[in-house]
Amino acid sequence: MGSASASHAEIDEGLRSYMLRIYNYMTMGLALTGIVSFGVAHTPALLQLFYVQTAQGVQPTMLAWIAMLSPLAFVLVLSFGINKLSASTAQLLFWVFSGVMGLSMAHIFLAYTGTSIARVFFISASVFAAMSLYGYTTKRDLTGLGSFLFMGLIGIIIASVVNMFLHSPMIYFITSIVGVLIFVGLTAYDTQNIKSMYDVSDSGEIAQKKAIFSALRLYLDFINLFLLLLRLFGNRQ
Repeated sequence: MGSASASHAEIDEGLRSYMLRIYNYMTMGLALTGIVSFGVAHTPALLQLFYVQTAQGVQPTMLAWIAMLSPLAFVLVLSFGINKLSASTAQLLFWVFSGVMGLSMAHIFLAYTGTSIARVFFISASVFAAMSLYGYTTKRDLTGLGSFLFMGLIGIIIASVVNMFLHSPMIYFITSIVGVLIFVGLTAYDTQNIKSMYDVSDSGEIAQKKAIFSALRLYLDFINLFLLLLRLFGNRQ
């Protein structure tokens, strides 16, 4: 009885330490993204490399398009190649990815007021924290919810691509609302899934790679939630 209780306590302590490491990685990644994004947006010499003023307004350069599309490559490499990478390489890729995301998001400081960006960030952080806590503590199995949310995510991606040609404000609004709901749900689902993947027997290398990949999942949930809420509630310049 005493041995079982001690073993359970050891697992709980290990899980808390593991989750804390994941949240630390995620938080530092977000901080790096914010610093790079803010720095580029407020450094005219750098900003001119990514955006130019035309008769139609501010337009992205080829370098900006590369910066906006390249994070997908990092996500694919980390998602499908994490088992082949060393922990140090995976961690380096995560930091580079976070920095490149900052480059791709510099435009939000051109489109929205600083006050509304800060306000939406804190709203996003509050929602994320609440849903992640729910996913960590709930006894309900969210596995089925994950499949439903993934199908919904594919749906809004397709609708968003179609709306690039239609330019419909209604589709833009609906995809933003549905997107927020999807990433709110994914935050809880991913947290529970990450918790269930914890294994006290994992070695240092394996545990670190799992923590980095898990931090990437939560990072993407937060960033997408933030951008969608910004589309809904941000005050444009």
